[in-house]
Amino acid sequence: MKKRYIITASVLAVILAFVLIGAIIRHSTKYVTKEITKQSITQYVEASGTIKPINTITVGTQVSGTVQKIYVDFNSVVKKGDLLAELDPSLFQANVEQAEAKLRNAKASYQKASSTLAYKKNNYQRYKHLYEKNYVSKDDVELAQANYLQAKAEVDATKAEVSAASATLDNNKTNLRYSKIVSPVDGTVISRAVDVGQTVAASFNTPTLFEVAKDLTKMQIETSVSEADIGKIKVGQTAQYTLDGYQDRIFEGKVTQVRLASTTTNNVVTYTVIISVDNDEGLVIPGMSANVSIITNEVKDVLCVDNKALKFTPSDNTKKYEKQGIWILTKTGPKRYDVELGASDDNKTQIISKEIKEKDRVIISESGKKNKKSAVPRRPM
Repeated sequence: MKKRYIITASVLAVILAFVLIGAIIRHSTKYVTKEITKQSITQYVEASGTIKPINTITVGTQVSGTVQKIYVDFNSVVKKGDLLAELDPSLFQANVEQAEAKLRNAKASYQKASSTLAYKKNNYQRYKHLYEKNYVSKDDVELAQANYLQAKAEVDATKAEVSAASATLDNNKTNLRYSKIVSPVDGTVISRAVDVGQTVAASFNTPTLFEVAKDLTKMQIETSVSEADIGKIKVGQTAQYTLDGYQDRIFEGKVTQVRLASTTTNNVVTYTVIISVDNDEGLVIPGMSANVSIITNEVKDVLCVDNKALKFTPSDNTKKYEKQGIWILTKTGPKRYDVELGASDDNKTQIISKEIKEKDRVIISESGKKNKKSAVPRRPM
């Protein structure tokens, strides 16, 4: 019996010694902590794009000729109907005059044929009347009828010639009108591709002479977003962008369109996202490169912890946990709390928990030791 008591006492002494040693170690371990605070977190999708006018009209010519006059230059402000340029009109004017002469000749032929028709119609009627009284033969009546029908056909033919000549005249007048290049909209000339004396040829493709931006106070950025991020982009989201020409300023715009058509370059799939921007100050110029940050999520005044805290585990802890948690330094030592993760950025992450409060001290590492990783972990499944 006495021997059994001695053994039991020895075991209890060993256990007590381990407990005391563990307590001493725990109390002697120093931790690096940070205070839990309420902050704001903004999540972005980064992209790059090019500034473009919302509506650019390409102005060309439907007729061929030599440029005789140019009335506008780059950056010229124009109104709808303003003359931009003029082709040499001499050939078109000559064609109009020739067509007018042909039309007059066709009308004269029509008048002559109409007069002949009237005469032969009356003659045919007279012969029919005489035949009824047996004053002329049937052959005479049939001959008069044939002459009448022939005159009627000639009237129809000359009438068709008048229509054809009139159509030709209208076509030549249209070509003469096309020799004057006018602006189809109010806007600003952003491109001029011709000079005086240059010959332009209108064949299957209309040559581009000018580009007119309809309204430079409203611009857009065409950005390329990867397929990994396109699901986060929604119409109406705010986008911030910077321009190389104004590195000290941040501009804002709105996502107005997410195009469904994809582009694949070197096995990388991207989608075009359109961002509308205001240009009332006139600072934004077409063709500028823009670095865009599209705000996909934004939370304000929420509990946040340093991302390192999400990977911290005390060195003497070997237990595995199914849920995400953080370690809070309490009066009795480190204590683990399960948390849900919200928005995050490169430095901090929102935590959701009813047990944790603002100004609690979250452990991010042990003094003199480094965690293996400090990145934000994936949410536990």
